[in-house]
Amino acid sequence: MPDLSAFAITHKWPARHPERIQLYSLPTPNGVKVSIALEELGLPYEPHLVRFETNDQTSPEFLSLNPNNKIPAILDPNGPDGQPLALFESGAILLYLAEKTGQLMPQDAAVRYQTIQWLMWQMGGVGPMFGQLGFFHKFAGKDYEDKRPRDRYVAESKRLLGVLEQRLTGRRWVMGEDYTIADIAIFPWVRNLVGFYGAGELVEFDRFPQVQRALAAFVERPAVQRGLAVPSQG
Repeated sequence: MPDLSAFAITHKWPARHPERIQLYSLPTPNGVKVSIALEELGLPYEPHLVRFETNDQTSPEFLSLNPNNKIPAILDPNGPDGQPLALFESGAILLYLAEKTGQLMPQDAAVRYQTIQWLMWQMGGVGPMFGQLGFFHKFAGKDYEDKRPRDRYVAESKRLLGVLEQRLTGRRWVMGEDYTIADIAIFPWVRNLVGFYGAGELVEFDRFPQVQRALAAFVERPAVQRGLAVPSQG
């Protein structure tokens, strides 16, 4: 049985199943990327809820694993060379899990890098821009009289949806017929934009039928439905 006691994060979130991947997360668009991937891959894991309302993410135990105090993060007891691996940043975790299992990532070198390209597109564009739109439309920013900041992110979100619409035209998924970590990275954010943020009308979501189609197919996947609800408890 692996001994994870050397990792301070396990003092706050004890591992009941230390042989499994330990997931420290919250059901946000970034958080569910990893739980969805774990469900899709069928990897045994133990989820731990990082509660923002009690500032768990700034606790010394969490910071010992992720000094950037963001979810998600993982601790894999069976990392490279059989040694435990602690990892943060959702994109890095998706790449790691895909390479660990040889799944959700094309084997052809050129297509592999194209998949990583779309993963980086989500991380550098979709996540930050949709997130800022959510702030200015749903949260504290909605009370600002000056709507120029909101409208800036509306325009950029529309542009990004247009890029995705073009990419999905004639393709089942972002990379074609094969479902990959690129889809797992992108569609939780699209879902959040039109669902939780309630910004569908703002971004004229009905103008993007291919994005709508792929999003519907994504949320219908059983592993996605399971992953969207993780973690539900500490």
